[in-house]
Amino acid sequence: MSNLESEIFGEKMKNPIILASGILGTTKASLETACDNGCGAVITKSLSIEPRRGHEGPNIVETEGGIMNAMGYPNPGIDLGLKEFGNWKRNEPLIISIVGKTPEEFATLAERVEENKKQLGATAIEAVISCPHTPGYGTMVGQGTPESVSEITRKIKDKTKLPLIIKLSPSVPGEGKAAQAAEEAGASAINMGNSLGPGMKIDINRRKPMIGFGVGGLTGPAIKPIAIRCVYDIHRSVKIPIIGTGGITTGEDAIEMMMAGASWVSVGTAVYYRGPTAFSQIAKEMDGWMKKNNYSSLKKIVGAVHDVHKKSDVY
Repeated sequence: MSNLESEIFGEKMKNPIILASGILGTTKASLETACDNGCGAVITKSLSIEPRRGHEGPNIVETEGGIMNAMGYPNPGIDLGLKEFGNWKRNEPLIISIVGKTPEEFATLAERVEENKKQLGATAIEAVISCPHTPGYGTMVGQGTPESVSEITRKIKDKTKLPLIIKLSPSVPGEGKAAQAAEEAGASAINMGNSLGPGMKIDINRRKPMIGFGVGGLTGPAIKPIAIRCVYDIHRSVKIPIIGTGGITTGEDAIEMMMAGASWVSVGTAVYYRGPTAFSQIAKEMDGWMKKNNYSSLKKIVGAVHDVHKKSDVY
């Protein structure tokens, strides 16, 4: 019998599948629905200091091999957001996502979460420093350099004792060094990564971009090879665990990401392709693959490719 049970920061998970931030995570009820549909943990919609309306629509467009989106972090702001997500009673761990424009904003957001952590029932904080399509946020904060990653991580850790996940971008070169900077500054885990881009799709009849903001981040199967390679490199660079994000729509995708070095996988776009039960479908497919291939534990899968493939001079 295969065993999909996992653990994150001392909290048990029925499987290693995490609801990605921004997908079905806008309300407490939507997070609970994701849990009912099979995910092992949930990450909230990213919360900023002030309320944000987000970008004007259209916000999502389907493209070859994936989806482009430019949401612009619509959220009610940190205070109302924490009230919405508070008093979490589910067995699935709750991770609060925060996004700021400066290291000081990240510190303020972390302090608000710390002040309310008992009422929240949260397991960890995720700091998003990796959005490719919202000016002033994400990779715009210090351009994702190791120095900026270190500064943001340290300022957050000064304000909270909760485990901290740093969410990096596959669009910024040098993710291994950025992950090392986060680890040295006190991060508990790395989430690699976010949407890739920015990219653009044009309506040739209207002669206009199809996304209201003009550009968007690419998600879905098209970015999976890049996400896999990023996780592979980060696994070789740090000792802290990794959440693998990007293009996971099947159980075999999840296994591949974990072999590259991810301890957990974050799923978002799969809901678009497979519906709200995507989490339970992926878990079932993982279980089937493990049984077929005589794997009894996830521990034997995480980083398995590193035991076989040694980094060559060519790569």
